[in-house]
Amino acid sequence: MGSGLAEVIARAGMDVVVRSRTQAGADAVLTKVGDGLARHVAKERMTEDDRQAILGRITVTDHLGQLADCDLVIESIVEDLDIKRAMFAELEQIVKPEGILATNTSTLPVVELAMMTQRPDRVCGIHFFNPAPMMSLVEVIRPLTASDDTMSAATQFVESCGKDAVVVEDRAGFIVNALLFPYLNNAVRMLESGTASMDAIDTAMRGGCNFPMGPFALLDLVGLDTSVAILDALYAEYRDPNYAAVPRLRRMVAAGHLGRKTGRGFRQY
Repeated sequence: MGSGLAEVIARAGMDVVVRSRTQAGADAVLTKVGDGLARHVAKERMTEDDRQAILGRITVTDHLGQLADCDLVIESIVEDLDIKRAMFAELEQIVKPEGILATNTSTLPVVELAMMTQRPDRVCGIHFFNPAPMMSLVEVIRPLTASDDTMSAATQFVESCGKDAVVVEDRAGFIVNALLFPYLNNAVRMLESGTASMDAIDTAMRGGCNFPMGPFALLDLVGLDTSVAILDALYAEYRDPNYAAVPRLRRMVAAGHLGRKTGRGFRQY
């Protein structure tokens, strides 16, 4: 997600600083953006000069202090509330007081992060979808504490990136995941009940609903660990049985079969 966000923002003409936990990780972000843009050059979708200009707007670092003067900081770390809370408490001490702090969380309560700061009115959610350069939608999440100015600035930022912004209240799953993950969870339940094979279910949802991929292909793309974390957050808020992760998902996570990122999930890669 970090490299995708960097590319989107830099292509929109803005300077962006990417902070990773290690310098090697930060350098890898720049390499990934450069490689992706090189493919656009090869297909004559942009010039090499354009590619170099975009890369020139991206700075990478392993030091949070480099974010001090940023107007907007988007956190996109592991989907763990305690870790995110600690990050926001740290950012509060570093980023200039007028800076907006945003989270790219797909499910977790934004207000919990806002209250780790002395500027809860300047904290919101800006949820890009993966891969960020390709996906047109961004959810702009409004916690109870966010000011109108913050929400306006966040929405304008998203639109300046060429994305479609939808404003949503701070409720678990927001719009997309609150609707999407019961569907994915029930697809696994259907497989376990023997209604149809995995391939049949994927084929049916592609052909019958015109979805670009079936539920099992999507689970593997999202990551099964991430999927279980999202379902757990949804269930904790709503207590709806449709949000209770199917046991097979938990067993696969325990086995390390997390999807594309580990080379094995519902399918092997």
